[in-house]
Amino acid sequence: MKQLVVASNQIHISFMVSLNSNLVGKLLVAMPGMGDPRFTHSVIYIGTHSADGAMGLIVNKPNPKLELKTLLGHLDIATGPSTPNIPVHLGGPVEQARGFLLHSAEYIGDPDTLRIGADFALTATIDILRDLSQGNGPNTSLLALGYSGWAAGQLEVELLANGWLICDASFEIVFGLADADKWAAALGSMGIDPMVLSAQSGRA
Repeated sequence: MKQLVVASNQIHISFMVSLNSNLVGKLLVAMPGMGDPRFTHSVIYIGTHSADGAMGLIVNKPNPKLELKTLLGHLDIATGPSTPNIPVHLGGPVEQARGFLLHSAEYIGDPDTLRIGADFALTATIDILRDLSQGNGPNTSLLALGYSGWAAGQLEVELLANGWLICDASFEIVFGLADADKWAAALGSMGIDPMVLSAQSGRA
């Protein structure tokens, strides 16, 4: 167990992180001092986590040059009036040509769907994109290209280095909010003022 304390004149936050905890279904929230610019202000939904490593998707960094209909065109998947024109997110720096759909758990159209708790599911097959193009996909979804991956023990090292905070994944934060608001909202769900946290990090 490691105790992380963030303190300033206005806040004093203390919580425990167990390095043996399974983080599947949690959100990683990048600390302001995150050294890797690819993850600045990132919020990452953790889809898998074990002794072999971890995998997750950044849920708050849309690709400004790509939307679903454009991507489907590249894949020769027909679109129509029922095709949602949702943004395509940058899921992470690993395998950026590979697509992942994080979605609501009511969708049962794909046997390879990974269900995560009662509310979330993750699918990485082209069949779900075909369903989505015809309006038969999940009720709520977030499409990402690429993923964020950690080798065995790597994420735990980053947690020890205070690179990330951990919070519960709410449906509202992942799917309901504008991407630009998700980082602050995730911090707020832990009672952390992002302005104070950023100022404290800048003085460290």
